[in-house]
Amino acid sequence: MFAVEVRDHIMIAHSLPAPVFGPAQGVHGATFVVDAAFYTEDLDAHGLVVDIGLATEALARALEPLRYGNLDEKPEFEGKFTTTEFLCHHIWSALRETAKSEGLGDAGRLRRIRVMLHESHVARGWYEADI
Repeated sequence: MFAVEVRDHIMIAHSLPAPVFGPAQGVHGATFVVDAAFYTEDLDAHGLVVDIGLATEALARALEPLRYGNLDEKPEFEGKFTTTEFLCHHIWSALRETAKSEGLGDAGRLRRIRVMLHESHVARGWYEADI
């Protein structure tokens, strides 16, 4: 399997209001480094998995609604725990829609997307699935 991975980052605020989250129950900030990997079984006629520029733009668009926002104030997240894992799936879903709408070029060749959020230099989470 071939892959291309691009990187961006976001800064957000949120709370995780349940005792299991300890001190993270209160509103706090987080800076995530975000990696998105795009997988295919074969290269196109130009030797590409996906154009890196298109992949970079797609990731930036997926992250834009989250940048510098307080996730607790976003209606789409009401009643949800916006954990690292949850956000990985949310971003993955946006990238899948971009791939399906041909916003990544020849999307029919893409088989899988992985989104990884790095919480710090020692912790990260990800979501990976077929498109």
